[in-house]
Amino acid sequence: MTIHWCGTGLSAIPGLRRLIEAGQEVTVWNRSIDKAQDAVGDITDRIQVFDMGCLGAELQQGDVVISMLPGDWHVPLAELSISKGAHFVSSSYISPEMAALDTDAKMAGVALVNEVGLDPGIDHLMAHWLVADYRASKGYNKDNTLSFISYCGGVPKHPNPFRYKFSWSPLGVLKALRSPSRSIRAFSELSVQRPWDAITSYIAPLETPESFEVYPNRDSIPFMQQYYFDGSWKVRDFVRGTLRLNGWADAWADVFSEIETLEGPEGEARLKEMSDGFWAEHAYDKGEPDRVIMCVALKSETDGIATYHKTYTMDAWGDMRGTAMARLVSVPVSLAVEAILNHEIQVGVTAAPHDPKLIDRWMAEIDRQAQHLQIVDHVGH
Repeated sequence: MTIHWCGTGLSAIPGLRRLIEAGQEVTVWNRSIDKAQDAVGDITDRIQVFDMGCLGAELQQGDVVISMLPGDWHVPLAELSISKGAHFVSSSYISPEMAALDTDAKMAGVALVNEVGLDPGIDHLMAHWLVADYRASKGYNKDNTLSFISYCGGVPKHPNPFRYKFSWSPLGVLKALRSPSRSIRAFSELSVQRPWDAITSYIAPLETPESFEVYPNRDSIPFMQQYYFDGSWKVRDFVRGTLRLNGWADAWADVFSEIETLEGPEGEARLKEMSDGFWAEHAYDKGEPDRVIMCVALKSETDGIATYHKTYTMDAWGDMRGTAMARLVSVPVSLAVEAILNHEIQVGVTAAPHDPKLIDRWMAEIDRQAQHLQIVDHVGH
C-alpha cells in the first residue's frame, strides 16, 4: 500500500518525514517540485507535481491519500479516494460536504479520517481521555454539574509588541475573527458575533502557571456529543476556544475596528491586502521559535464542591526539529495514517479516535514532540 502525501507546506514536513524515515512507501505530491525537494529531497526521490488526474492514475485500492492542501481540496480528494477504494486523511474540521460522504465511504470500505492535527486533533484526544477518566473515577455521579474548557493557541515564544506572529497566511486568522461562535456558559447558550466581544482571562496550569486571553470560537456545542457527554448531564460550561498572549486584544484593537466595517467584494479585497501586510510585517523570522499552548479541562461539582477536576496541559516550542506548530499538526496526521494501515480505524467519516489504546499511543508520541505534557489533578484523589 502506498501513502500519497499531498502538500508540503509549513505545517506538513515533520509528519511526512516521520513516515518516510520509518520506511513507509510514500509518494509526495506538491504543486512546486522545488519546494518539495527542499523539504524531503534528502530522504526520497518519489516526488511528483500535484495533479488530480495523475494522482488518480496511480491510486490503488488500499492506498492512503493525505491532504495537507488548502481546505477546498479535501472533499475532491476524498471523493477520488472513495472511487479508487483508497483511504483519506486530513487535519481539518469535518465539513458538511465531508460528512455527506460517510455512506459512500462505508460502502467502499474506506476510512475518511479528519480532525487529526493539533486543534482539531490533539484536543480531541485529551477530551476523550478526560471524559473516560471521569466516568471511571470515584467522583463520578450522573447528577454532578460539569464544566469543560478546551483552549489552544500558537504564539511567539518571545513576545512582540503585536502579541502574535503568523506561521502561515494571515488571511485565515482574519476571516476567523469575523466568524460567530456558540458555547455554553452558566447553563445557557452563549452566541457571540465577534471573538473580541467575549475575551476573558484564563490562568493555564502549566509548569509555571501563566495567564492568557481566551475567547470561544466556532460552534462548541456539537462536540459534547463527539466527546460522549451523556445527554442527561448538567453542563454549566462547555467551550472550545482560542488562547492568545495577554495584551493581544489591545494590540489588535485597530484590526478589530476595521474588520467590523468590511463588507462585500471590497471588504474581501481589503482583507487580502491586510493579510499581505501582516505576512510582511509579522511573519516568523527564519529559526525564530514559535510556541503552542493547549489546555483541556473537565470539572465536576456537587453542591459547589469539586468531585473531579483535571486539566490536560501541553506546552511546546520550536527547536532543532522545526516549529512546534508543524510538529503538532503533522505528526498526529502520520499517526492516523499508521492506524489506518494497521486496520485500527473504522470505515466511514471519522474524527480523532476515542479508542483508549490509540489515545495512549498517540499521546506518548505527542509527549516526545512537546517540551511539556502533563495531567494536572486539582482535586487530588
